Amino acid sequence: MKVACNRPGGAGTPHRQTTRPVSVGGVRIGGGAPVAIQSMTKTLTADVRATVRQIHKLEAAGCEIVRCAVPDVHSAEALRAIKRQVHIPIVADIHFDHRLAIAAVNSGADKIRINPGNIGGAERVRAVLEAARHARITVRIGLNTGSVRHVRTTPEQSMLATLDAYLRLFHRCDFEDIVISVKASDVPATIRMYRAVAARYRYPLHIGITESGPPGSGSIKSAVGLGVLLADGIGDTLRVSLTGDPVEEVRVGWEIVRALHLRRYQVNLISCPTCGRCASDVVGIAQRLERMLADVKTQRPLTVAVMGCAVNGPGEAKAADLGVAMGKGRGMLFVRGKPVRVVSQRRCIGEVLRLIHDIDGGREGL
Repeated sequence: MKVACNRPGGAGTPHRQTTRPVSVGGVRIGGGAPVAIQSMTKTLTADVRATVRQIHKLEAAGCEIVRCAVPDVHSAEALRAIKRQVHIPIVADIHFDHRLAIAAVNSGADKIRINPGNIGGAERVRAVLEAARHARITVRIGLNTGSVRHVRTTPEQSMLATLDAYLRLFHRCDFEDIVISVKASDVPATIRMYRAVAARYRYPLHIGITESGPPGSGSIKSAVGLGVLLADGIGDTLRVSLTGDPVEEVRVGWEIVRALHLRRYQVNLISCPTCGRCASDVVGIAQRLERMLADVKTQRPLTVAVMGCAVNGPGEAKAADLGVAMGKGRGMLFVRGKPVRVVSQRRCIGEVLRLIHDIDGGREGL
């Protein structure tokens, strides 16, 4: 059965499928809440100092939920000390041993991820659900094509059959605080599986392309797969899985949701690709602004345009909240479509930053 949709973001925003809301720490997932950005630590969780240091970097980048691997009891016990030193909810990632899930719950994990492909039989799952119920936390049924047993003709059919069986078990245990993920490294397969799940269930979905690769190719695969799903209204929280610094996962995740106008409280920077007509260092200006604006949060949606010639430059600059149309060594600044002054290339970045502050504060800078 197709679930209902809503449109919380207004014109130009994809319809969101309405899912059952759950809470992960202080973050709401589903029920029309904003799409939450997740990542995963790549430290040894038992190394509290290193893990806390990495989570602090993720927090600064805008990560809203973080997952930590729990491969042993020392990692499960470390969660208690880690939680005291960070500010975002922690998800315990459990494989093979259900007792580690219970230990993580006892250490204060805000959510448990279990993998039906390797967690074991029904009695083990019931024990995890009972601990989660007592702690009033959410459980994610996290399926990957690489770990599920083939019980049907194709990996996709096996994933969906396994999910159906686990949901029946959860229902028999009267447990409803559920998040679902059905990830694959293949982009079209991932899209097909999430569409199938979204058509059948109302539980919130954690979306991602698993093992997508290094930042270059992995970011593209993730943007394509997650972009298609989010444009369909599918997805309540996401992780971009990259081989590398998890801070890059957060950065790419934010770019994906901002591109679809699903989260718009950061500056949206657009810039021309440049060509032989360009007479100023548009590339340098755009790159420096991108770095300087990465952590800037605004009270309202703001689009900044950096353009390099007379073909599209003035029009794009006028259409943005704040735009600069560069000429030879200087540029015309536009605010809300109105030209305000000419600045030199050297002063351009400083003026743009100042005007962003003025516009966001309602002073327009005119």
